Amino acid sequence: MAAEQSLQGYIQHHLTNAKMCSTDSGIAFNKACSEAGFWTWHVDTLAWSILLGLVFIWIFKSAANKATTGVPGKMQCFVEMIVEFVDSNVKDTFHGKSKLIAPLALTIFVWVFLMNLMDLIPVDFLPFAAGQIGAATMGMDPHDVYMKVVPTTDVNLTFALALGVFALIIFYTIRTKGVMGFVKELTLHPFSAKNPFVQALLIPVNFVMEFITLIARPISLALRLHGNLFAGELIFIIIAAIGLFQLPLHFIWAVFHILVIVLQAFVFMMLTIVYLSMASSDSH
Repeated sequence: MAAEQSLQGYIQHHLTNAKMCSTDSGIAFNKACSEAGFWTWHVDTLAWSILLGLVFIWIFKSAANKATTGVPGKMQCFVEMIVEFVDSNVKDTFHGKSKLIAPLALTIFVWVFLMNLMDLIPVDFLPFAAGQIGAATMGMDPHDVYMKVVPTTDVNLTFALALGVFALIIFYTIRTKGVMGFVKELTLHPFSAKNPFVQALLIPVNFVMEFITLIARPISLALRLHGNLFAGELIFIIIAAIGLFQLPLHFIWAVFHILVIVLQAFVFMMLTIVYLSMASSDSH
């Protein structure tokens, strides 16, 4: 931590995204985007998430191209273990019929894991490198250059992932039950009555309860992943601010955090499978 930076400034710097926006004066970056509103791009989140997605594709494509029926290599064994692990969870949890669910679950698990894994990179390494590059190429003050390297600590990304799952929930529900079945699911449950007049009176209550349940799924998915990773990254930053005595604490927290990053990727994948299995059920 730079001597001239306070602890609060140090933490705030590491938890601030690199922003790009369009203003009346043209393209602006970082602090100039404070008043830009909704259309502000978190370029570090976008760059790292896309890069890690490409890393996932490259690893699995390379393993597939080099796959052999003989004695498999270490990479092939590793990829096969992950594929079998995800496939077994899909078979045990998803009770509908869809060829999309297993590849989707695999993508979610590995991609979220890789994004979470960035949390184990020393917190000063990439932000410092970004600051030096910004100073050398654009003449910027390194303290005005931001680089948030863990995409899943950005609530915008976790909500984007959750909204994708939410769209699939709606799609599978309508595909299985039809539009009217989807409407009935939201309005005729959990309370029902044989008397049509009483049932009509219960529709608003049912809709409020079912709508909240439906909306809570993507919100809980997004906030759970964001909250756990944001808290973990914050602890890493606070430990880094200690100075020379940070290494033992970093090691202890990193060992524990390895479980967190794997568990959060697994939970996001499993909840996605469960929600899509519920959406694909033809029971009313």
